[in-house]
Amino acid sequence: MINKRNTQKSIKNMAFVLIEKEGKGSKLFNYSIVLLILINIAAIILESFQTLQDSYGSIFKLIEYTSVYLFSLEYILRLWVADLRYPNRSKWTSRLFFAITPMALIDLMAILPFYLPMLIPFDLRILRLLRVTRLIRIFKLNRYSKAFILLSNIIKRKKAELAVTIFTTLVLLLLASTLMYYIEGDVQPEAFPNIIASLWWAVATLTTVGYGDIYPITGLGRLLSGIIAVLGIGLVALPTGIISSGFMEEFSLNKVEEETVEELPRYCAHCGKGIVR
Repeated sequence: MINKRNTQKSIKNMAFVLIEKEGKGSKLFNYSIVLLILINIAAIILESFQTLQDSYGSIFKLIEYTSVYLFSLEYILRLWVADLRYPNRSKWTSRLFFAITPMALIDLMAILPFYLPMLIPFDLRILRLLRVTRLIRIFKLNRYSKAFILLSNIIKRKKAELAVTIFTTLVLLLLASTLMYYIEGDVQPEAFPNIIASLWWAVATLTTVGYGDIYPITGLGRLLSGIIAVLGIGLVALPTGIISSGFMEEFSLNKVEEETVEELPRYCAHCGKGIVR
């Protein structure tokens, strides 16, 4: 009985080192998962071509089934070793804590659409929508890509500024669509039948896209449209500026950390004397 527990503990530690720690085995595991994600994305794109779907549909299905089973195994393993990741928590608390982390939720969403139709009967249209959610698997790269990790850190650091920008944009969109509805609603009831329908015009104008399918014809409406378009130039640039400054700050911090590490004195572990570099 004791030997069995020791064996299980040993296997669990090996699994934890493989998927959570840095090392040759961990790198191989990470690269394999990244390759699998990229194959998945390529398969999703290629199967949208009807000729390829007709000719290689069975291969696409094989890729899908294999990927789901491997992603499921990865998710189960991460849940299993969660208590080693959070040693200060109890076994089940650590697993629950891990399950609600953003990356764990992405892992779950990457496999859930495959299993849901087996448990709950769906309309074919909803089933097609569930298939689209397979693209969520691309966000699994966030765990393995330094670029994704860097971007995530920047967004977390700048979330307050970004939140203010998003809130301001939403308020301006609502204000613009409301004003345009009351200005153009009586003149163009088919183009601006309500505030929600007018929101499409507000989005197209504020982002300076201007599709031209809906536009004001009154003088006051055109004046409002011009003001919103000018405001949109600055407002759309705000998130870009915030994220750009975040990149500069992140690079500066990394550079300072590297210089600090280089300047630290090194000592011999046996005699304690300084090592000349």
